[in-house]
Amino acid sequence: MAVDNAAAGKAGGKQAYLEIRGVTKRFGDFTAVDDVELHIPRNEIFALLGSSGSGKSTLLRMLAGMDKPTEGRLILDGQDITDLPPYARPINMMFQSYALFPHMTVEENVAFGLKQDKLPKSEITERVNQMLDLVQMRKYAKRKPHQLSGGQQQRVALARSLAKRPKLLLLDEPLGALDKKLRMQTQIELVNVIEKVGVTCIMVTHDQEEAMTMSSRIGIMSEGKLLQVGGPRDIYNHPNCVFTAEFIGSTNTIEGKLVVDEASHIVIEAPELHNRIYVDHGITGALGQTLWFTVRPERITVCREQPTAEFNWCAGEVAEIAYLGSYSIYHIRLPSGRVLMAHVPSTHWGEAEPPTWGDKVFVKWADNAGVVLTS
Repeated sequence: MAVDNAAAGKAGGKQAYLEIRGVTKRFGDFTAVDDVELHIPRNEIFALLGSSGSGKSTLLRMLAGMDKPTEGRLILDGQDITDLPPYARPINMMFQSYALFPHMTVEENVAFGLKQDKLPKSEITERVNQMLDLVQMRKYAKRKPHQLSGGQQQRVALARSLAKRPKLLLLDEPLGALDKKLRMQTQIELVNVIEKVGVTCIMVTHDQEEAMTMSSRIGIMSEGKLLQVGGPRDIYNHPNCVFTAEFIGSTNTIEGKLVVDEASHIVIEAPELHNRIYVDHGITGALGQTLWFTVRPERITVCREQPTAEFNWCAGEVAEIAYLGSYSIYHIRLPSGRVLMAHVPSTHWGEAEPPTWGDKVFVKWADNAGVVLTS
């Protein structure tokens, strides 16, 4: 399912600063990027999110000038940059490996691009100090990269990328080389630096948490296509296709047939549940068509007593439990063999003993808890 190009072009209701106009990239018979249309406003941090081979890195390389589009145009701040070589583009790219020069000090690494541009020595010194202050690395100016931690190297790479004051900053898996704990600490710090400088940024990542934490909007890519563009909350709560629903966060996706479609509600026949699903809105669909109902684990309630409602519940037994402190992840196996996942707050059971492995339980959800998808 392709994204609505008109909606993507609105750039969150702001005037576009970067325009990706119908860009396609083919390598022989293989289409790596397929007719991507995307408009990004000035100073936005935008994340391209997708699995390996989705086309996100190829799109980033075309923006950087490393690859040329087979079709389409790239417009930055009113200038067509499609045919410009990399060195002529007001764009800097920060790689996952950071690519710092090992024989240079921190300040020499940050100054490298400025020296290549033959800026006056006094201006280079001033700008290097500004960047090192910005990333809180001034006191490490004389150290070599091997004397720094992974997080510190990441800051130096960012300072070097920002030193030339690019119109567009490209981040390729910017925190991928860091361990999980350090990555979480660095996400907000990185966003604060980028926002303080006021640079427009496109970040490529396969880490959904990183994308949702750091960006104001996300573009979901798969097989070269841009499937959905929106804010993190919108994409999580209102996915437009099964791929997006299952790629962002955890979810339970259930296939069924549309058997009732009224303005106020629909009913889906779902054999895996041995019950029907009631949703509190119509879709103007064709009776009998295949639908997918997706409901997040935190929207599912686990209980010991059988619900009295006609719809939206089923019986099962506890197959797995993962205790995570404030909540537990329950895997409930249904008679059909299907397993549903539920996030149950630790306070849910009160003083009662929580269900354990093999116990019979019931799962239920509200009429407005999930999303109906047609593809």
